[in-house]
Amino acid sequence: MATEAAKVEAAPAADAPKKKGKLLYIIIALLLVGGAVGGWLAFKPKADGAAAEKSEKQKPAAAALYFKFDPAFVVNFGGEGSARYLQVMVETMTRDPIMLDLIKNNEPAVRNDLVLLFSSQENAALLSNEGKERLRQAALEAIRKVVAGEGGDPKLIESVYFTSFVIQ
Repeated sequence: MATEAAKVEAAPAADAPKKKGKLLYIIIALLLVGGAVGGWLAFKPKADGAAAEKSEKQKPAAAALYFKFDPAFVVNFGGEGSARYLQVMVETMTRDPIMLDLIKNNEPAVRNDLVLLFSSQENAALLSNEGKERLRQAALEAIRKVVAGEGGDPKLIESVYFTSFVIQ
């Protein structure tokens, strides 16, 4: 009987290392699975529409591109008897390189429309800042009209600037 008791006592001692080994493998497997799930959740792409809009709003605007109409516009204006001269340097701004090329390729048409616009002005209107601002807006519309006529998007021509403005 003593041998049977020794066998019974030896059997639980042999099973203990097997149980500890299995438990260790289970814990390692759970840690690996948990780490994989945690990594996937942390780095998965965000499908939220609001987050995508927010990132688009944070993008900086494209760099401004300017086209300088050279040489300066020199026109006579003011009607009969009060002939005056206007010299204006004009630059237009866009952020689209395609629009810049469109303006370059259609510069003669744009210059024509701007010469007609500038020569139709009254002296009194051009002496005030408000008159110059109205003329600037009219020049912008004239350029946008040519761009639209050539199939471009006129909204992409953002602004017109007078870099020199001399009345004589």
